[in-house]
Amino acid sequence: MPALSPTMTAGNIGSWQKNPGDAIAPGDVLVEIETDKAQMDFEFQEDGVLAKILKESGAKDVPVGNPIAVMVEDAGDVEAFAAFTVEDAGGNKDKPAGDKKEGQEDTMSSEPADSGSATAPKETKQESAPAPQESESTGGRLQLAIDRASNISPAAKQLALEKGVPTGKVKGSGPGGRITKQDIEKYAPAAAAAPASSGAAAAASYEDTPASSMRKTIAARLTQSMNQNPHYFVASSVSVSKLLKLRQALNASADGKYKLSVNDFMIKAVAIAARKVPAANSSWREVDGNVVIRQHNTVDVSVAVATPVGLMTPIVRNVTGSGLESISSAIKDLGKRARDGKLKPEEYQGGTITISNMGMNEAIDRFTAVINPPQATIVAVGAVKKVAVPKDSEDGAEGFEWDEQIVLTGSFDHKVVDGAVGGEFMRELKNVIESPLNMVL
Repeated sequence: MPALSPTMTAGNIGSWQKNPGDAIAPGDVLVEIETDKAQMDFEFQEDGVLAKILKESGAKDVPVGNPIAVMVEDAGDVEAFAAFTVEDAGGNKDKPAGDKKEGQEDTMSSEPADSGSATAPKETKQESAPAPQESESTGGRLQLAIDRASNISPAAKQLALEKGVPTGKVKGSGPGGRITKQDIEKYAPAAAAAPASSGAAAAASYEDTPASSMRKTIAARLTQSMNQNPHYFVASSVSVSKLLKLRQALNASADGKYKLSVNDFMIKAVAIAARKVPAANSSWREVDGNVVIRQHNTVDVSVAVATPVGLMTPIVRNVTGSGLESISSAIKDLGKRARDGKLKPEEYQGGTITISNMGMNEAIDRFTAVINPPQATIVAVGAVKKVAVPKDSEDGAEGFEWDEQIVLTGSFDHKVVDGAVGGEFMRELKNVIESPLNMVL
């Protein structure tokens, strides 16, 4: 099992792209390797022949370094490995002690694990569990938690979420019982059972769904953030009337080459404000035993994206050096691949500031977001609302006019960003958005 990212300790076997006896050249895709956040192609880098597959498609949580296949140089040697097993190759090795639960990568981290920073994701140490006891009820073999985990492709997960299909009730038809998109499309709920007799127990009024590895990691990371980073929040009502008119004019002249969203403008505005108030584009770190505040010279904006399996934060790099069209193209590509589970680790690790936009939901006036450590700032964007604002007429009579506004809420780490500095960042952000022509200079 290859390590396809710096923090990967285990992976799931997806689809094998080669069969025993097939020749392989450098750069050929041998097998798809899945983690909770991505499905990556493992490209073999030597000439050879696949002699034996030791871990079939659907094998889960295989630790890095464990044998998954046998390669030979000469096709004539393939037959000799027909009965070769994992045990013959050295057997399965346990994951290193102190490994993260489920052996997967940290989810929302804006930097790789073990980067030398006190705020980087740490390897979770688990207390030793008491010795297992034999069941007295059935005497049957205990089922491992990994065997009970969901065996479903990312595409099927997304389709199940859209259709509201309970994956726990779907029988998979893929390799190793893997649930495919076709299984989700064919699923039909069982007919309602006849009313239970008065003596029968009532049906359960709830349904338990086991927390996925990704959901557990999100919970751990957000709890860590709230416990270790003293949050404070600053909200500002910002007029977006001019911005919406500029967006309409630019889209109208694009001839279909691009279609800018409000979020594209917000990403650009956050980056410009971060350059003007660089303390907001900083992080609290511990390097070689010394505590430092690292101020970043470029603004790499992490953008919160909801996916079928949890929240991810793909990164738009060097936003201040990019135009709106480039930003729009990048976020569309990153967002799609995040939802498909196709992001590479470097595409969601290493951001310097985060934006979370729930403006597409008209019910959300405002909200506060949890800081994405080791970053010190995250900006939450609400929905556009029409607001009546006072206006004096030429004859001195009082009146009002309608203005389109958004409420922005900045969450700051008080270890890095003092209250006055957070307020200054929000003022610069408001100025940029209310004078949007500055974004295209």
